[in-house]
Amino acid sequence: MIWQTLGLCLVLSLGLMLGLWIISLLRRDASVVDPFWGVGFIVLAWTSLVWNRPSDSRILLMCVLITVWGLRLSLYLLWRNHGAGEDSRYAAMRAHHGANFWWVSLFTVFLLQGVLLWFISMPIQATAAITSREEWTGLDLAGIVLWTVGFLFESIGDFQLARFKSQPANAGKVMDRGLWRYTRHPNYFGDFCVWWGIYLIAVAGGAAWTIASPALMSFLLIRVSGVRLLESTITDRRPNYQDYQRRTSPFLPWPPQHNSSRISK
Repeated sequence: MIWQTLGLCLVLSLGLMLGLWIISLLRRDASVVDPFWGVGFIVLAWTSLVWNRPSDSRILLMCVLITVWGLRLSLYLLWRNHGAGEDSRYAAMRAHHGANFWWVSLFTVFLLQGVLLWFISMPIQATAAITSREEWTGLDLAGIVLWTVGFLFESIGDFQLARFKSQPANAGKVMDRGLWRYTRHPNYFGDFCVWWGIYLIAVAGGAAWTIASPALMSFLLIRVSGVRLLESTITDRRPNYQDYQRRTSPFLPWPPQHNSSRISK
């Protein structure tokens, strides 16, 4: 039932994004798509499990891990964006496309993210559809450990950054404390680990062929919408960021170089 599961999840993902797009038109705010990102993975994961019942403990584990990760991410984004208005990325797109933004956003924001959500979650969908394989292996354990490392990096990194930004004395400064001392993007590194951890569990369940899914997520995090996009503008907003870049690992955690003075005290 792999193809049926993949087809169902694709239709569901696009349908949910279409509904979210309509909401964005009514609110004149495309940012509503961001908090839904985590929830979307939860919906597809549990849909895959229910569609392929009876399910084994491996896919149940994957659904629980995705639920914990997705709920934390969505709730954090809801809290962070509350009252902030439309995200600057979407506001810039709205200004650029003008009256055409309503239909441009359907394809370049909502349906695109719907396809990405479906493709990245493919290891979960495939594992749910494969014949039950109850035997647990070292890959399952490795996947759980890697997911845990990623979840902690992402959660702690977001918490540390939010606390740093909440202090008025840090306005305009660069966060270089805690996990941010060892990587410029602990939250993106955490996301990277989460999805490779999920993939290892999928490999144990017979879905090794879905490797393109975590590979795409990694590419997006490092080269497209994650590290590269954020750092393309942050130096304009925080002049000291270049010094931070010189002494701090861009992605993988690594001890900082000590050839520059500290930015923030």
